[in-house]
Amino acid sequence: MRTDLLAGIGDEAAVALPDQIDAVTRLGWTGIELRSVDGVALADLDDSRFLRVRRAVEAAGLRVVCLASRIGDWSRRITAPPEDDLRELDVLAERCAALGTRFIRIMSYCADGLAEAEWQARVLDRVALLSDRAACHGVVLLHENCSGWAGSDPDRMLRLVDAGGPCLRLLFDTGNGVDHGYDSVDLLERILPHVEHVHVKDAVGDPGRAGYVLPGDGRARVRDCLRVLFDHGYSGALSLEPHLATRPHEGVAATDSAPFVLAGRRLEELLRETTAQTAGVV
Repeated sequence: MRTDLLAGIGDEAAVALPDQIDAVTRLGWTGIELRSVDGVALADLDDSRFLRVRRAVEAAGLRVVCLASRIGDWSRRITAPPEDDLRELDVLAERCAALGTRFIRIMSYCADGLAEAEWQARVLDRVALLSDRAACHGVVLLHENCSGWAGSDPDRMLRLVDAGGPCLRLLFDTGNGVDHGYDSVDLLERILPHVEHVHVKDAVGDPGRAGYVLPGDGRARVRDCLRVLFDHGYSGALSLEPHLATRPHEGVAATDSAPFVLAGRRLEELLRETTAQTAGVV
């Protein structure tokens, strides 16, 4: 089993960084994705607090696979000037260099009342601007299949990749299709050559009313997604984001890392199963 692929979004397990690190290392994994520490977004930490984060991650022997930003998510409006997005990108790019990663997660902005044509034009312009800035820093933006103009439409995702150029790639989340109303495997097969990073979650329920469950127990076809990825030769990270105890868009923060660890064990089982099938063992 390729345990070197496994990582977890730290604040899905706990609020405090020591507890985030403990949850990941308890699983025996070497990768962590950083989004917030003590409830503060990574880009908003002052330099001294960030230095403590870097030292703690290094001391634990963890590699940072990605930094998850707020750029383009439900907290940012496409109708607002780009300064907040550019400022966050500048800070996170510096922190990427310090942490040894080149990936920054973004989304593609909600409509904020705009007509379709203007929404599209503004998003494509904003992403091109951000991608140019990312190129100056030597980092890569990863657009997630979540909220926003290109969040659930593979054709729009491909247009976004064209607008962003070489510094804009795709992040595929296995579980977002349940909440956003599309089949995960169908979408993955359309965007597969552009996928550089993967989040793993699973869900049940209906669009807009998803409930989150252990990977493999829901309707997101996580096993099939993993099989498609590995058949294509995917070798990037599988970053666990189970949403069992943490759901940032709902203001829910983890108080117990046990659900995260349980989801991690289940992901290991799925990975063993899928890699065995890919190798023709079963």
